[in-house]
Amino acid sequence: MEYLIGVGLAIAVCAFAMLSGFDRDRVFYPTVLIVNATYYILFAVVGSSTPALVIESTVACAFFLFSVAGFHKNLWLVVAALVGHGVFDLFHRFLIQNPGLPPWWPGFCLSFDVPAGAFLATILMRRTGFARQLRNTAARTAVAASDRRVSL
Repeated sequence: MEYLIGVGLAIAVCAFAMLSGFDRDRVFYPTVLIVNATYYILFAVVGSSTPALVIESTVACAFFLFSVAGFHKNLWLVVAALVGHGVFDLFHRFLIQNPGLPPWWPGFCLSFDVPAGAFLATILMRRTGFARQLRNTAARTAVAASDRRVSL
């Protein structure tokens, strides 16, 4: 159930951001990444675990750095970090013992992060004409292949 709710919430948040214009500012998705990374810190505090707090804070700092770098340099770093955070959620319980972490959270977070990253990737591809570039490359490749067949 956490997977369904995560995907639904990701779609709702991203659609709302797009329709309201919140995502026109390049800081929106980096902020989403920062907020998502801080929840694990919150769970470490809830679980009263100092070791988990230190480890979760260190991991969150890595995502903060990706967020800032993506904001300043290239939003594709934010896409990679959102999807990477989702993958991290898959392995979190094997890497970090956090007693405050609800058992459903990693699945929920995974199913939010990956669609949010995919949504941002779609926006970036549409803005840069990525799909048009792919079509043009495919067309050139097809023409070159047909020219080779004709010359044989």
